Order: sequence, then C-alpha cells, then structure tokens
Amino acid sequence: MAWLLLAAAIASEVVATTALKFSDGLSHKGWSALMIVGYIASFVLLAKALKLQMPLGVAYAVWSGVGTAVIALIGMAFMGESMNLAKMGGILLIIGGVVLLNLSGAH
Repeated sequence: MAWLLLAAAIASEVVATTALKFSDGLSHKGWSALMIVGYIASFVLLAKALKLQMPLGVAYAVWSGVGTAVIALIGMAFMGESMNLAKMGGILLIIGGVVLLNLSGAH
C-alpha cells in the first residue's frame, strides 16, 4: 500500500509541476489552482506512505527522482524541450540511483 501511495504522490507532483509551467508565472488562476492542489495532494500522499513505515531515504529518492525524470520527459515530448546526451545521461543516472538505492535494502 505504501508503494501505491508513493506512486500517487509522484503522479500528483508531476501534474502540479506541469500545471506550474502552464500557469505562466501563476497568472492563470485555473492552472495555479491545479498546481496548489497537486502539490498539497503530493505531500499528503507522501506523508501517508511514510506513515506506513516506508523508509524516508527510499521514499524521497523515488519521489523526487522519478518525478524529475518524468517531468524532463514531458518537457521534451510535449513542450518542445530539447533532448541531448547530457539530458539523457542525467535521466539514466537518476533512474539508476533510485534502482540502486532500492536494491541496497535500505529498510
């Protein structure tokens, strides 16, 4: 259940960060409201995952790492942001770091 809550927290954070981009400096009320709700939901869901004894280091690494990688991919796929070897390498390092942390048995 903790992993489902963490996945929902990541999804909420990704939605909120995407809405932040579309809010145009918080000048669009709808996107700004979605951003606020998304970030609040993300932190509430992360807190609930932690309450279920998910290790803090693992939860935060997965939450921030996967969120960062997904946002980078969304930016490239839907917002015209460029892809280069450095970005690809960075995303792969994030994913590798999260996998390594989880495999380390940090419980």
